[in-house]
Amino acid sequence: MRDTRRSRMILVLLLAISFALITVDIRGGRNSPVSHVRDWASAVFGPAEEATADAVDPIGRAIDAVRDAGSHEDEKKKLQQENARLRQELENIELDRNRVAELDRLLRVAAVGQYKIKPARVVAVGAAQSFSWTVTIDAGSGDGIKPDMTVVNGEGLVGRVTSVGPMTATVLLATDPGFSVGSRMAGSMEIGITTGQGDRPMKLSLLNGQAQVKTGDRLVTFGSQGGRPFVPGVPVGEVTEIRATPGALTKTVEVKPFVKFTSLDTVGVVVEPPRTDPRDAVLPPAPGQQQPPAPVAPAAATPATTPPASGKPQANGRPPKNEPTTGRD
Repeated sequence: MRDTRRSRMILVLLLAISFALITVDIRGGRNSPVSHVRDWASAVFGPAEEATADAVDPIGRAIDAVRDAGSHEDEKKKLQQENARLRQELENIELDRNRVAELDRLLRVAAVGQYKIKPARVVAVGAAQSFSWTVTIDAGSGDGIKPDMTVVNGEGLVGRVTSVGPMTATVLLATDPGFSVGSRMAGSMEIGITTGQGDRPMKLSLLNGQAQVKTGDRLVTFGSQGGRPFVPGVPVGEVTEIRATPGALTKTVEVKPFVKFTSLDTVGVVVEPPRTDPRDAVLPPAPGQQQPPAPVAPAAATPATTPPASGKPQANGRPPKNEPTTGRD
């Protein structure tokens, strides 16, 4: 009990002395009587304080870094998520832009060829184990799709429908080795059969083995009875190579399809064939040839005037009065 009271008394005494010294030092300012004591204490204890601060500061900074690490990590995650979201938006914008362009080309083909189409998108590719080149589209019997309908896109012939479900359909691509389509050469009108060869160019077999064919000649579908499985006038491809067949009079003609089958997305199923064969109208312009301008309605004819009986027009260019003009009843 005595030790406790004595300690308290000493503590109170020290605090009183400290307050007294502080008060004297503040009132004295530069002339404070304890300034010399303060300078001496600073000189003695200053180096120790600096050494202690130098030793403690890294620890303090480490503690602050550990404390702030959590907030920095959260901020980093937020920035990463924001970057991912913005990147996804840019990709979606680019994808939408490409699909709009594909749909625009598809609608042009449908308008020029007078095909009634049902737009669709490729949603799956046939399994490699099936040994066939097929895709699945998101349109089925509920959309009026039936087997043996022609499938096109903005470049030309994609294939034909082989099987139909309520909401989807399977399309056999023109590159499949089991695919064949009657074709007609633009210009010469020569007829043949074009068949798929997988990842190799398509092969054209002309009915006339002596027909003249050259690199750059282009093909369109010949058409089937009733427009199924193929409607007429759909661009098929372009002749890229001609080789003589040893021991035969026929030629081996390779055709590069217009359609890029490795990047199929938007397609159209022809649900109603054209009333008349569009012939070569759907073909894209040949290299160096401009797209033909849209037809313009003829301007209204201006009634012609009959010169006066004397054979000389008046000074103002108008016929004299009481003289009839042609083009009027």
